[in-house]
Order: sequence, then structure tokens, then C-alpha cells
Amino acid sequence: MYIYEYDKTIPFNLKKEEKEGYTLLTFDTVYEPDIPESKRIYVYQYHAQNPWMKMIFLHGIGNGHIPYLMWFGEHFAKEGIETFFVIHPYHAERAKPEWEGGEPFFHHSPAHCIVRFHQAIKDVRRTVDLLESDESFKHLRRLPLSVMGFSFGGMITTMTLALDKRFDAGVLAFTGGDWRWINWYSPYVEPVRQGYAKYSNEWGCKDEQKCIELRKESRKKVHVLKSIEQIFELKPTCFHYDPISYAVFVNQPVLMFQGVFDKVIPSQASNGLFRLLPNAKKVVVLSGHKSSYIFRRFISRNTVKFLNNIIMEKAV
Repeated sequence: MYIYEYDKTIPFNLKKEEKEGYTLLTFDTVYEPDIPESKRIYVYQYHAQNPWMKMIFLHGIGNGHIPYLMWFGEHFAKEGIETFFVIHPYHAERAKPEWEGGEPFFHHSPAHCIVRFHQAIKDVRRTVDLLESDESFKHLRRLPLSVMGFSFGGMITTMTLALDKRFDAGVLAFTGGDWRWINWYSPYVEPVRQGYAKYSNEWGCKDEQKCIELRKESRKKVHVLKSIEQIFELKPTCFHYDPISYAVFVNQPVLMFQGVFDKVIPSQASNGLFRLLPNAKKVVVLSGHKSSYIFRRFISRNTVKFLNNIIMEKAV
């Protein structure tokens, strides 16, 4: 069984709590997480009055981003998009109280990261399984399905679009691929660089020069992969959770937002991912990574327009 496969017969044990402005859904994962707090998936469902699309929304690394990004769930619902805001494993209610959010994703070992990244992907697909199988969502089944992710959420979105063709479209916001650029230049992954310097890893990666050397041959191959299975033949195994390895398999329409002053996701990482996406268009935003929130209405307006156009094209 490949890392991205899972048992769809595992019971959901769904619970619903009606809150002011949303419904909180909780249900079981299809894997055994690092900590018991992550065993249940948390999804905030924002209800549209007359929905014309459903969306799964994915936040970035860190608990601090979540309240800000929930604005999109509320806003998209007002625009007619039934939005399911998924909390990633090891974040918020799914993390230890003292965590800042997402700690297990920061690691110098590819063997460790492969498992945790694919856990996040399985949560997204598990949410779609729930929407398809539970009778309480029957009224939404006819609607097209999209997925939108910010930063780390955009990485999970890219990989999910490649692995799961139930999605009709995707939106990637301030994200990228190619770990060479992210691991060695993003200020957010300093803990990973410290791990490389102190421990190296199973591939002997300890600095950028060694990273370039190890990744050189497989980096050339990501352009010509013919099947998902071939991703897992690439060496070193950091390619197995690198969005750039999955990009050529994302044949759905994609809208990508890129920040001109984004330092968290270097331009080499975002441009490299965009170039490999077969059916994508880009919107450039005059912002950095966190300051993109100032442009949330611009981002949401362009997203709604993009998804509306897909609906109209399908109707022709």
C-alpha cells in the first residue's frame, strides 16, 4: 500500500455541534497520529444560503493564522460557497496546549515528514468521503467541489489535487514547492535547518550544497513523471512530500496567488511550482506573506470569479 492510500471503511463516528455562524464537525482519522489530540478531525462548516459550490479550505502552519483565515470561510459562505475549514493535524484543538501549532511538520528527516504531510492529505480526502457518504450532506452532493489552501495549506492542496480527482478546481495562495528553496531560505523553517546542522538525516543532508547535490537528478525528472507511483521512485525521499513532484498531475484548473514581497515562500519556490502546473493562472499580489491578509477581499473576489467561470465553462 502506498503512503497516500487508506482504508475508506473505517467508521467516521461523526459528531456535530451547532455554533453561532457555523457547524463544528468532528470525526475519526484513518491513521494513528503522533498524539491522541489529533485522532479526531475538526472541520468548521460555514453555511451558504443558496450554495452553488462547496469548498474545502486549508490553513497554513501555526495556530496564529487560523482565526484570520476563518474570515474566508465566513465570506465565501456569503458568496454562495459552502465552506469546510479543516484544521490540520497538530494544530489548535488537535495539538498539545503548549504548542504553537504544527510542530511535527518541522523535521529534518524525510521519513518523518512523508508520514505527517500525507496525514494532512488524508484528512482532506476523508472530509470529502464524509460529504459523499453521510446523508446530512446529501443536498450538497450535486455541487462542484473545490479546495483552497494558504502557504502550507497550499502545499497540501497541490498534492491533494494530484491524488484525488473528485476536486473540480483548486486555489493556491502564497505557496510553492521545491524543498531546496524553502528549507534553506524561508525564515519559518529555521528549526529544520538547525536539525540538518545538528543531526543531518538518513540521506546525509546537512547543508544547502549537499541538498543541491542529492536532489539534482530527481529534480530534473519531476517534469517528465508519467504516474503518481513514479514519485515514490525519486531519491532522496524528500520528493515524496514535495508539491513540485505532484504538480504535473494537477490537471484541474488552478488559480495561484503570489506575493511580490513574500519571504516565507521564496519566489524560486512559487515560480517553480507554477511552471509545472498544466492548467494554472497566476494573480500577483503586492504583499508579503502575512501582509496578504490585508488583501483578503481582493483574494476572495478573484477566487469567486475564478470558480464562477469554471461553473459557466462546464455549463457551455
